[in-house]
Amino acid sequence: MDLKDKNFLVTGGTGFIGSHLVEELISQKSNVIVPYISYDSKSYFFEKGLHKKSTLVSVDKKDFRGIANTISKYKIDYVFDLAAQTIVETAYQNPFETFATNIMGTVNVLESARLYGNVSGIIVISSDKAYGKIPKANENSPLSGDHPYETSKASADLIAKTYFKTYKMPIVTCRFGNVYGEGDTNFSRIIPGIMRAIVLNQTLRLRSDGQYIRDYVYVKDIIDALILVLKNIRSTKGESFNVSSKENLSVIELIKILEKTLGRKINYKILNIAINEIPKQSIDYKKISTSLNWKPKYKLSSKVQDILSWYSSYHAQ
Repeated sequence: MDLKDKNFLVTGGTGFIGSHLVEELISQKSNVIVPYISYDSKSYFFEKGLHKKSTLVSVDKKDFRGIANTISKYKIDYVFDLAAQTIVETAYQNPFETFATNIMGTVNVLESARLYGNVSGIIVISSDKAYGKIPKANENSPLSGDHPYETSKASADLIAKTYFKTYKMPIVTCRFGNVYGEGDTNFSRIIPGIMRAIVLNQTLRLRSDGQYIRDYVYVKDIIDALILVLKNIRSTKGESFNVSSKENLSVIELIKILEKTLGRKINYKILNIAINEIPKQSIDYKKISTSLNWKPKYKLSSKVQDILSWYSSYHAQ
């Protein structure tokens, strides 16, 4: 499938993963429409000049009429729905806003596309957290959630499936492991937190006991998977895909890899104050590997120096 001159709506397009996706779509000569609420002028999105190469529209994902008008006005061909409230701790403190954005925001996108668009493909971004506390999940594992964040992701995931089954809309859900890379300014996440601590010569404060285990997957691998899923929308519609890697690490193991690769000591303090977080989680990506021949290209150790360089520049501004 040639993406040239196709019209894309990318919610969350000024964010971390969204910026890399917008960058890739622009490189394929697509027309990219990016709804936004606010932005960081130091972000990857602006650093790469993506604001000059895409169309920014001031509209909140929670605004049904605004999203509907955008889909209609720009004759959107494809949608990537990435916008979300992604911080577990914030979800605990403000469940209403989390549900409004992560659940009803996705409903707004899907319903707008159903009623006012002629959309040929929609990719809804979910999360490994949609599986709840299952330590090793594949796409057939039940979706679950005991706490606000994972419940919001599981709910949006199920709603996307409902729109496919009920209205025959070409929708795919993708569930990611922990994504890392240049441009992630959510410093409550472990890798951005480590990078900031190194650059600013601070002591890293770990919310957990250091033993929480996650998959770590590089952002460019995620983008490759998303483009591949979209280009095969005729066969992928109605499906869900896990996208992750085999780098399943505890926080302490992660720190040791970074120390070895960078040749420097990372000072940290274990606070052990994490609330409602899942101790161990990994997702199996065999399905996308088998059906679409996708696999991660990058290892953490090969990208750490590039990532640190980005954060050094970010904090120098």
